[in-house]
Amino acid sequence: MNHTLRRSSRSTRTAFLATVSTAALATAALSVPAANGDTPTSPTDELRDRVTVAGVMEHVQAFQDIADANGGTRASGTPGYAASRDYVVNRLRAAGYSPTVQEFEFPFYRQLEPGVFEQTAPTQRTFVDGTDFALMTYSGSGDVTAPVQAVDLNLAGTSTSGCEASDFTGFTAGNIALIRRGTCSFGQKVTNAQAAGAAAVIVMNTAPGSAAFAGTLGGPVATVPAIGTSYAIGESLASGATARVKTVTESAIRKTWNIHAEGKAVKKGATTVVQSGAHLDSVVAGPGENDNVSGSAALLEVAEQMSGRRTKNRIRYSWWAAEELGLLGSRHYINDLATNSPDKLAQIELYLNFDMIGSPNYGLFVYDGDNSAFPVGPGAALGPQGSAQIEKMFHDYFASQGLPSAETPFSGRSDYGPFIEKGIPAGGLFTGAEGIKTESQAALFGGQAGVAYDVCYHQACDTVNNVNRDAIDANSDAMAHAVLTYATSLESVMEPVTGDVHGDGTPSGGGLHDHEHEEPSN
Repeated sequence: MNHTLRRSSRSTRTAFLATVSTAALATAALSVPAANGDTPTSPTDELRDRVTVAGVMEHVQAFQDIADANGGTRASGTPGYAASRDYVVNRLRAAGYSPTVQEFEFPFYRQLEPGVFEQTAPTQRTFVDGTDFALMTYSGSGDVTAPVQAVDLNLAGTSTSGCEASDFTGFTAGNIALIRRGTCSFGQKVTNAQAAGAAAVIVMNTAPGSAAFAGTLGGPVATVPAIGTSYAIGESLASGATARVKTVTESAIRKTWNIHAEGKAVKKGATTVVQSGAHLDSVVAGPGENDNVSGSAALLEVAEQMSGRRTKNRIRYSWWAAEELGLLGSRHYINDLATNSPDKLAQIELYLNFDMIGSPNYGLFVYDGDNSAFPVGPGAALGPQGSAQIEKMFHDYFASQGLPSAETPFSGRSDYGPFIEKGIPAGGLFTGAEGIKTESQAALFGGQAGVAYDVCYHQACDTVNNVNRDAIDANSDAMAHAVLTYATSLESVMEPVTGDVHGDGTPSGGGLHDHEHEEPSN
């Protein structure tokens, strides 16, 4: 089913706005003069009319061209990312900004060849990379055929397998260590196994029925192959088997860059900052046009159209590096402020995050800032005070345009994570990753039930043809509305919100935005 979003007509939109939450309107004090004596328009109408799909797609195509010229990728640490940095900086300068480029070092990683994992005895079985197993980020390289030796698996109870050096008492050097997920980080498990002489490490998932997974070691700590697999495969190897594990990877310390640009405040010296951001890097496997050129391009279009406009609160736009390896860019930025400029950190009143806003089989999902749809737990972080109000603002905006919206977990698993760790209110938009669209979501948003929101998530096919223009249209306008609303006034962020904040329809979210670094570390 092809579902097309249409903007309401100006007259219909204006009439509807008269009936929606006054808080959603009071947040924007700037108004646009009415034409021909008509009813005054929404304070953000003029900006949203200037932020166009064509403008966003111009940037989307430019980033595709950059990837095409640089081996099909724009990952941090590659020439494609450096070219992406230059493009953003040059466009910002042309629009009248004075962007700053924040350089930092990070542990670069990539898988150079498909992994090999097979049982060679007592029977032959071959497993599929990406289905039956996945390389741990920062896995070492090697080609090992050896007996598999279980390490304190405790399949009947809670696992601390591999967390203590004593778990490896009696381990035979040169064997492949089979470790169960749980309690401590993957990096700790693997380094303990290496110290005991393991030639490779297999980490099986923790519970019966749990699938293969891609975890991260947190940095280049491994000198041996390290992979994650399902509970069932791990259990089948535990009773005595010989296996082969082959990995070809690259790890190195490289430089990368965040980019920041600030708008102008009405009052000279105004220090209140409203920050919005999107990660600029792709995964190594592809150009990352939905993840996350879509957010980066739309943010650039908003910044260009806001150029020269003075606002009460200072606007800061940010494009983050190395998000795909663990939110490294945003975390570096926040940690740097906390250490060297705590007064500047305190000036950030809220943060808006835009990560994957053009999924081909999209839903219009808003981060669940009040934890009403996704309570605090393993899959949802606590929203700092003010996050519920940001969520409500986005739902109110979509409702004002006659568009449905629903929730996605406030998980902290994108670049707003480091902000909420410091208690900064946050919110944002997301259109779905590898999660599967439900029947109720297909009824609400259109598209295909039973199919991933983005079938090309983290793959080479995440090209310009993988970006949905209707999703870009709806979300780029919502971004413009949010940026201008909060640049004008923060009053609504202080107002109480009664009851749970929900958009229309199912609050089932749209799946977590599961990068490799987002797998739980234990």
